Amino acid sequence: MANERTGRVVWNHSTHIPGLIPVLERLAKLPHIGTVTPAVIGRAKGNTQVLKIKVSVPTRGGFKLIARKGKSFQEVFVITDLSKPELEAAIAQVLKS
Repeated sequence: MANERTGRVVWNHSTHIPGLIPVLERLAKLPHIGTVTPAVIGRAKGNTQVLKIKVSVPTRGGFKLIARKGKSFQEVFVITDLSKPELEAAIAQVLKS
């Protein structure tokens, strides 16, 4: 994956967790991040007041993330050559900004 290119966010759903898209757009601008695709949205049992994103499982070419806010969750797929700890650090960086 070329470092000079920036990633992109794929808009394939009309609904997203509030505040998720700006965070994903910042993530897509980081080096080694390719395509960022928000996917299935659903209801969670718990209630989280602030947006949280955790790395879930590896996929072919990247990772699946789980974003949570309020009583909703959304899966997000990221194509990247970063390791899990590197991706977790990148997510923490974009959540702070």
